[in-house]
Amino acid sequence: MLVVAVVLHVAGLWLTSPPDVIDALLFASPTPFSAWGVIAMWALFAAALLVALRNALPVPPRLWRIGHTSLAAVVVGGTVVHALLIEGTMETVSKAALCLLVAAATVRVIVDMRVWSAKRRSR
Repeated sequence: MLVVAVVLHVAGLWLTSPPDVIDALLFASPTPFSAWGVIAMWALFAAALLVALRNALPVPPRLWRIGHTSLAAVVVGGTVVHALLIEGTMETVSKAALCLLVAAATVRVIVDMRVWSAKRRSR
């Protein structure tokens, strides 16, 4: 669903201003938030591709988990910076608070999953 939402977001931007989308995808946009959004988008696509190919890839589960978690962290980090840099209709304080909550939840999940340690607690 997240991939679909991002594709719809980019498609909507394309409908309103194709040159801006091309500039963003080529990292030629004068707005700094564009690059962060594009980085987060490609990391999301890579993470989704990893999920789709999970059983087909000859990769140990721990290595797959580290790769997927790293990409997810890039997605969240890039998205948070992207959102914070955009000056739009959302108030600065509420936007910052929401971004902080998203980042904190991501860190909490990564810590709870113990992705980086060789031993994981059983669930």
